[in-house]
Amino acid sequence: MAIILNSIFVVVEFAYGFIAHSTALMADAGHNLSDVLGLGLAWGAAILAQRKPDSRYTYGLRSTSMLAALFNAMLLMLACGAIAWEAVQQLLHPSPVAGATVSVVAAIGIAVNGISAWLFMAGSKDDLNIRAAYLHLAADAATSLGVLLAGLAVIYTGWNWLDPAASIVIVAMIMLGTWALLRDSLRMMLAAVPDNVDAPKVEQFLRGSAGVSGVHDLHIWSMSTTETALTAHLVMPAGYPGDLAIDAIGTQLRERFSIQHSTLQVELGTTEHACALHA
Repeated sequence: MAIILNSIFVVVEFAYGFIAHSTALMADAGHNLSDVLGLGLAWGAAILAQRKPDSRYTYGLRSTSMLAALFNAMLLMLACGAIAWEAVQQLLHPSPVAGATVSVVAAIGIAVNGISAWLFMAGSKDDLNIRAAYLHLAADAATSLGVLLAGLAVIYTGWNWLDPAASIVIVAMIMLGTWALLRDSLRMMLAAVPDNVDAPKVEQFLRGSAGVSGVHDLHIWSMSTTETALTAHLVMPAGYPGDLAIDAIGTQLRERFSIQHSTLQVELGTTEHACALHA
């Protein structure tokens, strides 16, 4: 529904922006187009993430959700750059702006993007991919609000420079929010420990487990925008404690640290081991 609404609005907004000589309106239409592409990426990634693991992709295609979040952040940055460029050109070469037309179309944009953002708001806290789509739509709603205010100001003051000036201010606000999304998605793609997982506490928990005298080769990373994986070697001099004990550790990792997929290797500690990555 959000994709259909925004696709229709992109065409309408760009057409009226061209008619009204509003750079802000046309730039906003371009930003809306990036939303449509971003929503398409998020939707496609959500479908691909459901694919079951196979001999080729042993984790399935869960990581496509992280790719979609990264591409969405990059699309937002590109859209911001395009809006800023057009705004600067309009400031350097101003032209009359039809403030009334701009205001009406921008008001419609607030409604369309506001409704679309609301549809994604519930899942935006726990899923970076959904958060990316939500930020796209929320940013567009904010952009439309700025365009609306600029249009009204142009009507009452006749200051055409307010149209591109509003675009520049909005771009700065959007980029502040997008930077965090870009940073988080890049960290996920580089297999960093997720922000919601405290690695030292995880290691402390493993070391404190019954029979464990040491922990090494501990790795924690994101499998997707909602799932975390862990691998670790547990030194247990008394030997393998049985499936129930290992299952209990896995359950604690899932419930206490939101680590859904853990792989634990038990060692007696009779030989020297060290992580090859630290060699």
